[in-house]
Amino acid sequence: MTLATSYPLLEVFWTMLIFFGFVVWIWILFTVIADLFRRHDASGFTKVLWIIFLVILPYFGVFAYLIMEHKGMTERAIKQQEDAQAQLSQYLGAQVDPAEKIAKAKTLLDQGAINQAEFDQIKQRALAS
Repeated sequence: MTLATSYPLLEVFWTMLIFFGFVVWIWILFTVIADLFRRHDASGFTKVLWIIFLVILPYFGVFAYLIMEHKGMTERAIKQQEDAQAQLSQYLGAQVDPAEKIAKAKTLLDQGAINQAEFDQIKQRALAS
């Protein structure tokens, strides 16, 4: 008797379905725990109670948290996305184009504020970055 005959196709499908459900549940559990620790409106005691609830009754605890805190989770996720977008925009906005650096240095050179050696140094640094 081989493994193929002792483990029919429907059992393979059922095993894959159960495994997929378990992976989805783990993903939701991590999302709930991450949201729980991200909350600023809940006290430490409340967070501990939720963690105990999630450990003792894992499936029920996750679903209860999702039902009771779904609106807050959405708001916190949106706020985190907006903060990340603002930080990225600020970072990208802080980067200056090398051509702009060279043009500003050329203007300073033409005005006599810097000499040719300083201009060349600024140009070299701008092109290196």
